[in-house]
Amino acid sequence: MGKWTRRGFITAGVLTGGVLAVGVGIREGHRAPKLAGMMTDDGETLINVWVKLDQDNVVTAIVPHSEMGQGVWTSMTQMLADEMDADWDKVTFEQAPAHEAYANYPLGREYLMGDTKVPGFVQDSLNGGFLRIAQSMGLQITGGSTAVRFTGMGGMRIAGAAAREMIVKAAAKEWRVPRSELRTEKSYVFHDGSNRSAPYAAFAEQAGEYAPPTQPKLKTPDQYTFMGKSMPRHDIPAKVNGTAEFGIDVDLPGMKYAAVMGPPVLGSMVERVDDSYATDMPGVVKILNKESFVAVVADGYWQAENALRQLDVTWTKTGAETLNQADIYNQQRAAIDTGKAKKDVAVGNASKATAGAARVYEAEYTVPFLAHAAMEPLNATAWFHDGKIELWSGLQNPLDIRNQIAATMDVNEHDVTVHNVLLGGGFGRRAMPDYPIMAVQIAKDFDHPVKMIWSREEDTQQDWYRPAVVSRFKAGLDEEGMPVSWENVFVEKHDPPEASHIPYKIDNQLIQFAESAHHVRFGPWRSVDHTQHGFFIESFIDELAHEAGMDGYAFRRKLVEHAPRYLTVLDEAAKAADWGRAVPEGRGLGIALVASFGTVVAQVVEVDVTGPEPRVVHVWCAADPGYAMNPDGFIAQIESGIIYGLTAALYGDITIENGAVMQSNFHDYPMLRIDQSPEITVKIINSGARVGGGGEPGTPPIAPALANAVFAATGQRIRKQPIANLNEGLT
Repeated sequence: MGKWTRRGFITAGVLTGGVLAVGVGIREGHRAPKLAGMMTDDGETLINVWVKLDQDNVVTAIVPHSEMGQGVWTSMTQMLADEMDADWDKVTFEQAPAHEAYANYPLGREYLMGDTKVPGFVQDSLNGGFLRIAQSMGLQITGGSTAVRFTGMGGMRIAGAAAREMIVKAAAKEWRVPRSELRTEKSYVFHDGSNRSAPYAAFAEQAGEYAPPTQPKLKTPDQYTFMGKSMPRHDIPAKVNGTAEFGIDVDLPGMKYAAVMGPPVLGSMVERVDDSYATDMPGVVKILNKESFVAVVADGYWQAENALRQLDVTWTKTGAETLNQADIYNQQRAAIDTGKAKKDVAVGNASKATAGAARVYEAEYTVPFLAHAAMEPLNATAWFHDGKIELWSGLQNPLDIRNQIAATMDVNEHDVTVHNVLLGGGFGRRAMPDYPIMAVQIAKDFDHPVKMIWSREEDTQQDWYRPAVVSRFKAGLDEEGMPVSWENVFVEKHDPPEASHIPYKIDNQLIQFAESAHHVRFGPWRSVDHTQHGFFIESFIDELAHEAGMDGYAFRRKLVEHAPRYLTVLDEAAKAADWGRAVPEGRGLGIALVASFGTVVAQVVEVDVTGPEPRVVHVWCAADPGYAMNPDGFIAQIESGIIYGLTAALYGDITIENGAVMQSNFHDYPMLRIDQSPEITVKIINSGARVGGGGEPGTPPIAPALANAVFAATGQRIRKQPIANLNEGLT
């Protein structure tokens, strides 16, 4: 955390009013004067991108991330405020606009460069390059557990630290004392020797005249005031009192409502629409054929939805109408069987080691397609007026979606304004541009706003899905049952690239992937490829442990002795669960270890299989994110990831029949209910490693830990999901 030399050229200055605003400078010169009109109200001055300080000494952090329940508005703010020695009671936030000036270059830079040291004299050029890249990509994404570990560490902390140094320098000059004699606390500068103090805002004008520090000194953990503490969440009060605005809450004067219908087989187009009955239904304003979908616009949503259901729509054929779920799995197996897979990892000589092993163990696993199933239905409100487009929605990448709307509608990007509001769940789905573009395409035919709402059925059957995957393993074992080789071939490699890699010390490894195309569209789903590979790898490791006559904990422990961070996490989870204790008849303990998004997580599940389906009684989790900036927030995200992953492991199953998705709502795509949820215990390990993520890493270990627990209770292996029905899930 002290390697600040790579992280940004800090620039600041003062406009009128004696008000200072500080941010991360990402090109030579000040961008703030051009942005001030867009970003400031009376009494505020913007000098650069990420921070405003007004005349009342209120610090505003401008956050380039969406709030979808993960607490990002709070974590970003507390990281900046801590480095600035700000008064938490006078710290607030606002979400960055969907504008290229707020393309999130620190995220891209931290992702690509990590802890690489960069000489100070190249900082400005380097940041300018990353800014241009971020702008070209429309990079303003919330996902991949990137906020704290990238934007926070590489943007917010740097801006706060630089602001404090500049204010101290200004105070030292005005009071004619050495800077070393000054201290800062709660947005005030103090000189104890002369008993003087003043708010930060008093030094704004003078501070802005100085050249900004390119290498501000960052705090060490023992100096933190807010970081590492469970600061109260900024988003909670409004959610409690009902004033929080989600996309579904948007209400504009004269607004009409739209319901939509996409093709049953993804990729089909509208061939014919018979709307003879629906046109005359109460409240119907207009029926639209948009070629890839149809829409009904009405005075109210239920009027639109009811009329939509009366349409007789004929769709074009794509050739996928005869494709079933079994066909997709068989295509994937055939792709693996060709032997034309691409290399992912090649260490040693796995084939030779397997051939010379004392015995060979093999297994095949499958996971199904999964929908995102966010609790807030997909929605977007669009309005064409005065030659411009406005959109209101909860989006995970508002800048990119602004750009895509502009490209689709053939308008200038600056003629599109995106109002990003709270998201009622995202999980990757709200990063996709399809539904906001649909809303704009509908609204184009009207001079009033139109709110488009997807039905739950539409949401389930028109998703961008976590892929169905087949994965095969082969391991060569020595006389003691320890692996001398590891071979794995699977289909559908996406991101992150390391998801299929293993932390275990096995000298000979060959990991490959094959490609198998189908019409079901892929989208990022919470933890992305880690969700399937966590299940595959940790299930197979458990099977190897059994072959070696060892329990899953002891076997893993032996294979990660070379990796102290993994070992500590594994030990802490086992200790928390009292691993090795006797459990009641019909119960079992299972363990899994997965590192993802910079955080190492081990989970132990206790399952009860005496009922009609497995019931998870307790989950013990140890997680090492390097450093948890907001412990309560981090624990909440780990708990959320566990529940989300447990729901998928038990029930998640999107199946294809005749090319179409069969599931349609929560009756056949169920969620875990409160009375089914386990007790969860989370242990945070602040190891001091580079800061990792919190939103995604809780999900990957839960499915294999559950499957391994079921084996401990029943003696039967689970190699496919979902597993709520034991008779279908057991091998």
